[in-house]
Amino acid sequence: MEIKLDHLLPAARDMALLSAEQRVAKLQSDYWIGYSRAEQALKRLEELLHSPKRLRMPNMLIISPTNNGKTMIVEKFRRSHLPYESDDGKYEVIPVLMVQMPSDPTIQRFYAAIITALGSPVTRYPSTTRYETMALQLLSATKTKILIIDELHNILAGNGHKQREFLNLLRFIGNQLQLSIVGVGIKDAYLAIRTDDQLENRFEPFILPLWRDDNEFTRLLLSFKKVLPLGKSSELVNPDIRAIILERSESTIGEIATFLTQAACEAISSEKEYIDLEILSRTN
Repeated sequence: MEIKLDHLLPAARDMALLSAEQRVAKLQSDYWIGYSRAEQALKRLEELLHSPKRLRMPNMLIISPTNNGKTMIVEKFRRSHLPYESDDGKYEVIPVLMVQMPSDPTIQRFYAAIITALGSPVTRYPSTTRYETMALQLLSATKTKILIIDELHNILAGNGHKQREFLNLLRFIGNQLQLSIVGVGIKDAYLAIRTDDQLENRFEPFILPLWRDDNEFTRLLLSFKKVLPLGKSSELVNPDIRAIILERSESTIGEIATFLTQAACEAISSEKEYIDLEILSRTN
């Protein structure tokens, strides 16, 4: 008997034909769920990538509560612009570089993170200036056009003097290399940037709000319905189910994805093959 999987996207249909064990295993890996705010962020990142060099390069600050999709967005963007060899094969081009602000940040640690992300071994240099020179030389040599700094709010871990040092550093890197900087963090990152008038004017805030029960949430649930490899169509837009999903996920995209993934695994294991209230009640 032919299995009808019209409710799924083509890639999900292929996955839905796998065994239960294979499907559950595949659901444990990260997968992309498109929604309008994420697509808008990706579009803006593409615009930054193709911005011509000028004295004051445009920057971006992606702000959202913890586990609400910001890192997933910038990681998808980075994977769309992986390193490649120059035309003459003499060097590697790294158009998008992503680093994480150390949890206990110092200028040396930050430059060391850049050097490591660029694939160069970090030598213990005697001065911060040497770290800076090495990092800037590598960023220039690899033609980096966008520097993404995840967990930017960590700069607030230092005292007022250290915070000003990092804000000056961001301005210096942007001016020196004429590249765009994308900061990623919780709202505290925006509060830090706002303490510097020059930086605030250069960083365009892009907010990813918590989810609520509206049309955008309906579109998100329909997207999940199309990618979760279940044999039958789930009842995700049911009002009671919507309310449970928002409550159990604390309205963040990361928790929504985790909860629905676990529910899909439960639907597969139970052979029910779709998500309903009964499946959600059994999902941890």
